[in-house]
Amino acid sequence: MLKRLHIYFKEMYPIIPRFVLGLIVFFEIYFIILLNNGITSFNIGIQEFVGSYTIFAFLMWLRIADDFKDYETDKKLFAQRPLPSGRVKKKDLIIICLIVQTIALILNVIFMNNIYFFAFLYFYGFLMSKWFFQKSKIQPSLPLALVTHNPVQMIVNLYIVSFTCIKYSLPAFTLTNFLVLLTLYFPALIWEVSRKIKAPKDENDYTTYSKLFGYKKATKFVFILTWADILTNILLVINLNKISVVLLLINVLWMSAKFINFIKDPTQYKIVDKVERYTYIQESLMLITVVMYLIVGKI
Repeated sequence: MLKRLHIYFKEMYPIIPRFVLGLIVFFEIYFIILLNNGITSFNIGIQEFVGSYTIFAFLMWLRIADDFKDYETDKKLFAQRPLPSGRVKKKDLIIICLIVQTIALILNVIFMNNIYFFAFLYFYGFLMSKWFFQKSKIQPSLPLALVTHNPVQMIVNLYIVSFTCIKYSLPAFTLTNFLVLLTLYFPALIWEVSRKIKAPKDENDYTTYSKLFGYKKATKFVFILTWADILTNILLVINLNKISVVLLLINVLWMSAKFINFIKDPTQYKIVDKVERYTYIQESLMLITVVMYLIVGKI
């Protein structure tokens, strides 16, 4: 079982990078809220790391749930993946998922101040795993799957926002909190759409946005989302570091050029590869902004 799980996590959900991602997501939102509220004295303890672990555990559950949901489709189109290929068994994933999620539940009950938001997060995840009990309608419709499933990133953000506001007695309904809910939602949305945009020659039986709407329209949609994304980021860091604003703009201008080139010639690269690079740079800049503010203050 352990060997089979090693195969799965190596190919589908690398544990160390994903746990680091949980830390980055949690602390990026955590510090941005605090710094935008003028709080520079932090009380970091086990709660923050429980929150980071929860993000890691929840995203693992979503990954495994997706593999279960798409099992029959993957057997036809992605037969080389660990689960449909038989290299990993369903019971292996059920066991490890139960262990990881039980730990998350126990830690949240003992240490966290936002248990209702934790429950809401997992309830939404449960509904996603069941296609919101509308599988016959949602599964065949890529746009409907997007609007029902992708908002989960905002609920992940809400889990972090609620913890931070409760711990530091901050107001819940503010522009900063609203922007924070969007700040990691847009990258997830952009990536989800862009990974299903292909050049006409690369299309197959797999349903993509480029097949439904044409690669040009699909790319233009992601182009607009990318600028909406960067504007939320700029609004969150403009009072912290003006240099970061310039670097964020340079990054989005670079990405804009890649979109334009792809629209002209979709055969030169996969647009999702450029989107991933853009996202890594963007999130790194956001994290660096927080670190620099903590070290040298406002620039």
